[in-house]
Amino acid sequence: MQPIRHATPSDAKNLAALAEETFRETFGSMNTVEDMNLHCQTSYSEAIQLGEIAAPRMTTLVSENGGNLIAFAQLRWSEAPGCVSATNPGEIQRIYVAKAWHGKGIAQDLMETCLNEMVKRKSDVAWLGVWERNPRAIAFYKKIGFAEVGSHVFPLGTDPQRDIIMMRPVPPST
Repeated sequence: MQPIRHATPSDAKNLAALAEETFRETFGSMNTVEDMNLHCQTSYSEAIQLGEIAAPRMTTLVSENGGNLIAFAQLRWSEAPGCVSATNPGEIQRIYVAKAWHGKGIAQDLMETCLNEMVKRKSDVAWLGVWERNPRAIAFYKKIGFAEVGSHVFPLGTDPQRDIIMMRPVPPST
């Protein structure tokens, strides 16, 4: 198991680079260069990551190996889509693992840490949006108890894409 910790402001630059790299690796071949560039410019800069790390209604978790970031997750507590039935929902906004680390259990460990953070924040449901054309992620989420409850539009640059909304109960603290 690789260590997972809360991100600090000093992680912002490396987090921005990892976020853009993993997003491009995952979705670049299925989208236009222009839409990918626009999305990355408006989502993953160092300044944006610094703001998200500091946001009181967000939690950013990172995993590293040898001082290099290899995976991260960003959680958010805000308005959930109407299809998410919960008293205090928490969103797993992003969860990405560098390609070289796929299949090594890091996503599972990161997800477990995300759910533990949800417990700490007294969330009763965890929800997320996943691109309908990402079967690997959908299968992963289903395997750990997420179920499809609806969909919403995710604007990737100028391309309005369909994200499947999935949710699962948050386990009570043990």
